[in-house]
Amino acid sequence: MRPSPETISLDGHNFPLKKQHDFAWLRDWGRVFAVFPLQDSGNLCFGVSDGHRKLFVKYAGAETVNYPGSPQDAVERLKKSVAAYSDLKHPAVVNLEANFETKQGFALVFQWNDGQSLVDPRFSGQAKLDHPQSPFRRFRQLAPERCLEIVDKIYQFHVFAEQQGYVAVDFYDGCLLYDFSTDRVTICDIDLYHRGPLENTMGRMWGSSRFMAPEEFEKGAIIDHITNVYNMGATAFVLLGGQKDRSLALWEAGEPLFQVASRAISPQRSQRYRSVGDFFKHWQKARV
Repeated sequence: MRPSPETISLDGHNFPLKKQHDFAWLRDWGRVFAVFPLQDSGNLCFGVSDGHRKLFVKYAGAETVNYPGSPQDAVERLKKSVAAYSDLKHPAVVNLEANFETKQGFALVFQWNDGQSLVDPRFSGQAKLDHPQSPFRRFRQLAPERCLEIVDKIYQFHVFAEQQGYVAVDFYDGCLLYDFSTDRVTICDIDLYHRGPLENTMGRMWGSSRFMAPEEFEKGAIIDHITNVYNMGATAFVLLGGQKDRSLALWEAGEPLFQVASRAISPQRSQRYRSVGDFFKHWQKARV
């Protein structure tokens, strides 16, 4: 039998953990105004304010309720992510301002970005598509041309990441913040991005199956830029089409772009574009 979660209270915000944890270190950064406790990554996130500016704190070390693994494993992953945030500074990505160890874990401190994650745990399954307050539904109601502009920004960042030698891992719509008041998209999670190709040692890797290439389910397979071509094609179908239903009937961006996205998601690696940069060149040509 699983033990009942503990209720933690910080500055009037209550949230569950599997066991009590010391968050006294948070006081050095300000007052907590938001808590995001339901991730399955082992990370716990906070919005904090010192009265002058807001910050976003991502922390590993506590036993969060939706994470089945070891807190220490979550700590090690978060420590490794510092290199990616340093190497991949970009206008489309959250800006890392500090990182430090605590007695029980490790924290990253980011500049705060207004917006809503397109994956909101309050709206799962069909509610994600249908509920009027679902950020994903609101996003999909934007004009197709605006959605295309946002997809282009996502692609521009991933071309940049490829040029820096990085392979995207665990990219999906939950990595996207969209500010509906300013029409700005921000990529808020590149924790697992990896310098150079890597071997799939897990079988099913981190991520959403709506975005994942076949090799991300195959233990021993190589994950590389051709994998990311698939990820980018799948992104188009999630943000501009029918998600897993990749039919032209549900596509909202014209047949030329549909053909580019369809080639990108070929199950056969040899049929895909050879790089994210090559994919984006074809995408831009089809946009004209």
